[in-house]
Amino acid sequence: MFDSKMLLVILAIALVIFGTKRLRTIGSDLGAAVKGFKQAMNDGESEEKMKQLKQDKDADFEAGAATREAEVKVPPKTNT
Repeated sequence: MFDSKMLLVILAIALVIFGTKRLRTIGSDLGAAVKGFKQAMNDGESEEKMKQLKQDKDADFEAGAATREAEVKVPPKTNT
């Protein structure tokens, strides 16, 4: 889609408009924004995994408690 000549022309125009210091600042700010976005996405995914693990653990605990409760409520059989 973009030819290398087109990319060089766009970079030259950006250099003329913004200057070297401003381009360096824009580049570092853009890099920090991308890094922050990736970190936030990873934090969100790990948070979701933690919630899922907690829900699974709670479900296992409730199932175990229900089983123990059912065992206690069943009267023993007697031969009379």
